[in-house]
Amino acid sequence: MNLIDYATILIRRGWIMLLLGVIAAGAAFFFSRGMEPVYRATQKVLLVPSRSDFGLTQAAKQTLNNHVAWLDSSLRAAEVIDELQLDMIPQALRADVRIAPDLDSLLIQIDAESKDADQAARIAQKWGQLLVEYRNDLNQQARREDRIEASLQDEPLRVRARPNIPINTLVGLLAGVFIGGIIVFVLEYLESAIVRRREDIETAAGIPVLASVPPGD
Repeated sequence: MNLIDYATILIRRGWIMLLLGVIAAGAAFFFSRGMEPVYRATQKVLLVPSRSDFGLTQAAKQTLNNHVAWLDSSLRAAEVIDELQLDMIPQALRADVRIAPDLDSLLIQIDAESKDADQAARIAQKWGQLLVEYRNDLNQQARREDRIEASLQDEPLRVRARPNIPINTLVGLLAGVFIGGIIVFVLEYLESAIVRRREDIETAAGIPVLASVPPGD
């Protein structure tokens, strides 16, 4: 098949792909609109060595993973629950929180998800404050020149985590068009043995058609 044949197929059956794409996009849109939104709040905790020499900076980087391990525990979750008076168990709260280090920026990022945007922000901020208090306790046992200060970089950033209606709608559109393309391919394959044009006979037989007899009345 050449490009003209493909173009002919698209002109003749392209409506199937378009229709399925529109249906799938509409279904994804309305399904996403019906879902209860979940919000994500991001709190960043910055670690600042008291001096900028290589040794202390490397030590600060090495402690990032330790701090993440200390934060990502049911004990910290229980503290947050007690402080904020949340009606949930520590394991459930931990499932909604992600804690990750950024070695290049010397910070720890805390992402908390909740159906309440304000609650997500309070959880992320409180979790970050636990690290600040923990670092303050450690600094009391260290010399001033060896201390690593921790501080909240900013107020928690709140975003709608899911559902992402534009993305879901686009994915639905592409999925519908793809499925429509498969259907078009199957239909063309099933009808490939049907002779419709003079060119079909010439292609199948490998010889030119010199004349044709019109159908009788």
